[in-house]
Amino acid sequence: MKIDLEAERKEILKRYRALIKSSKRELSDEDKKIIRKAFDVAVESHKHMRRKSGEPYIYHPIAVAQICAEEIGLGTTGIVCALLHDTVEDTDLTLDDVKGLFGEKVCKIIDGLTKISGVIDFTASIQAENFRKVLLTMSEDIRVILIKLADRLHNMRTLEHMKRDKQIKIASETLFLYAPLAHRLGLNVIKTELEDLGLKYTDSSAYNDISDKLKATEPERKKFIAKFIEPLKEILTEQGFKFKIYGRPKSIFSINHKIKNKHVAFDEIYDLFAIRIIIDTPYDLEKSDCWKVYSIITDFYHPSPERLRDWISTPKSNGYESLHTTVMGPDGKWVEVQIRTVRMDEIAENGFAAHWKYKETDGNERENNFDAWLHRVREMLENPDPNALEFMDDFKLNLFSDELFAFTPKGDMKTLPVGATALDFAFEIHTKVGEHCIGAKVNHKLVQLNYELKSGDQVEILTSQKQTPKEDWLAYVITAKAKSKIKNCLKEQRKKVAEEGKEILERKFYRNKLDFTLQNVNEFCSYLNLPSSQDLFYRAAIGTIDNKEIKAFIRFKTEPVKPSKKTPHKKIEQLVTNIRGGDDMLVIGDDMQKLDYKLSVCCNPIPGDDVFGFVTVGEGIKIHRVNCPNAIKLLSNYAYRVVKAKWLNEQLISFLAGIKIFGTDELGIVNNITKVISNENNINMRSISFDTEGGIFEGTIMVYVHDTKHLNLLIANLRKVKGVNRVIRMDEK
Repeated sequence: MKIDLEAERKEILKRYRALIKSSKRELSDEDKKIIRKAFDVAVESHKHMRRKSGEPYIYHPIAVAQICAEEIGLGTTGIVCALLHDTVEDTDLTLDDVKGLFGEKVCKIIDGLTKISGVIDFTASIQAENFRKVLLTMSEDIRVILIKLADRLHNMRTLEHMKRDKQIKIASETLFLYAPLAHRLGLNVIKTELEDLGLKYTDSSAYNDISDKLKATEPERKKFIAKFIEPLKEILTEQGFKFKIYGRPKSIFSINHKIKNKHVAFDEIYDLFAIRIIIDTPYDLEKSDCWKVYSIITDFYHPSPERLRDWISTPKSNGYESLHTTVMGPDGKWVEVQIRTVRMDEIAENGFAAHWKYKETDGNERENNFDAWLHRVREMLENPDPNALEFMDDFKLNLFSDELFAFTPKGDMKTLPVGATALDFAFEIHTKVGEHCIGAKVNHKLVQLNYELKSGDQVEILTSQKQTPKEDWLAYVITAKAKSKIKNCLKEQRKKVAEEGKEILERKFYRNKLDFTLQNVNEFCSYLNLPSSQDLFYRAAIGTIDNKEIKAFIRFKTEPVKPSKKTPHKKIEQLVTNIRGGDDMLVIGDDMQKLDYKLSVCCNPIPGDDVFGFVTVGEGIKIHRVNCPNAIKLLSNYAYRVVKAKWLNEQLISFLAGIKIFGTDELGIVNNITKVISNENNINMRSISFDTEGGIFEGTIMVYVHDTKHLNLLIANLRKVKGVNRVIRMDEK
């Protein structure tokens, strides 16, 4: 196909003008000049590059810059960095060139956005390493992560042009890291879109099913919303409020999450949509006016007391403020109502940039939450775990999890992740308090160090100067701060013990007529498979190294045995290379395949499921479903160990699958269910169990089926049985 270069040039300029127009901030002539300069450099650098769709590559940086300007609200520096974000990684442009053209700040941000290059270490995760690099730069300049999110959003919007295996990898990574990060930064609109697009590519059948149902129920929903808000509009206008009121459906991702987690059907979800009331009111009246609106709503509709959420008095750490209540609306349907001001809504939807827009006018108390979160990020990054995957796990646990609020005896509030313990609380107060902690009183009752805190707990920490951190303390804490401080203390303690151990080992070497040289010490370390001489000295101090081992080492030195060069990691590397050597993917069920593979027990894949192969260290290749509960983590962190896989259709092999059945306990229902199963062709039942309580039953059936079609037909027939309300595949949580 012939490319019309002139038409493309015009389109590039058109998109550039749209970018300038989309900026939410007032751009000076100087700003426009530097953006134009960045645009010209990006066009020149990417001139010979094209995207998978066949479009000029420059479309992508322009789109990322537009997201930064329009949807996140970044200014000139953010737009410049977005235009240049791929230049150093993908073109001949160097960081020094960027620094010379645009200065130190832009250079630093671009460096943060540039992936780590070089050979992949198969013992680590290059994805985790890259993400850690982004975060380390983010601690200095938050724009790094915001541009990264904009980049990811545009990649997700154009993911249909990628191969299936790439789609799954990128979508999994998005759900694992980028969507939670957008949520934590308060970028709700972006978070929702990333989640929905992630689901679209990891579980397309669930996505399409919910999407179709939302479209089909839209007229009914609109009718209900109109009926709900009609009386409210009248009274709010009477009371002199300036307001907007509308209904908005929940995201496809959150509906799917609810269906799977709560075992409910689509039409049983009462909060498919939320009514949002946004009032325009002065800052000093915000809180009282929101509660007035709440009072008006509850005059018309009965609220559910346990469903009241007050994030105005105590905002979330990402700056989110809103009042949520669930009320009984017309036709006996529960409806979630969100009440917030114009300022709160802008921060809720657009997050970070909006937060800083209001920062100067809102007083210090409004800054605290978001700034505290950023402080926690920086704190985590002060002493990052050398293992990138452990670092990522800590990061997710600490910064993406739900929060709890606990109080000191004086009433100071501390924000901690859910699952935090009394010992975490001690380290949150101060490192020294944590190190000397011997126990705690929670709500005036004495508790152990590993006691899990709940929101609203008042915690008094008990200390002793004689107390020092212990090895088992690491199992008592979940916060990165506490873990890091404990590890540092243990390291210092270990160092002191190792000093004594050095003298002990020197005497043992002397007795066995072995010179205490650096070479001999290092060789003895290698012989015992110890990572460092400090570990060796420590072991000598605590008495785990005796004369027998030294004598065995001396014999080894005189008659060395050549160690095997093959390591598990090399085997993995070789195995992945072998599989990827040809065009063919791993074919499951092919007797000619010389590769060792197993079906994973965490998701029980069967023919017809969308699957991938994962290369393990000791168990060959494990086959997982793309929508397996563990898939997102594996595909995000270990993409280099993932191989494409497909089923061989010809073979009629039986695979074990589990079914869960929920319903009302009617006479003869178990008999009717087993009849359906026995009437199905080629289905053998391995086990069946039913639990009944209060007229409701829950059953688990294990059956042998050939493929997903076979299983889905059985599920459809079981749903027709009288008394059965719901049937799901068992690995769906």
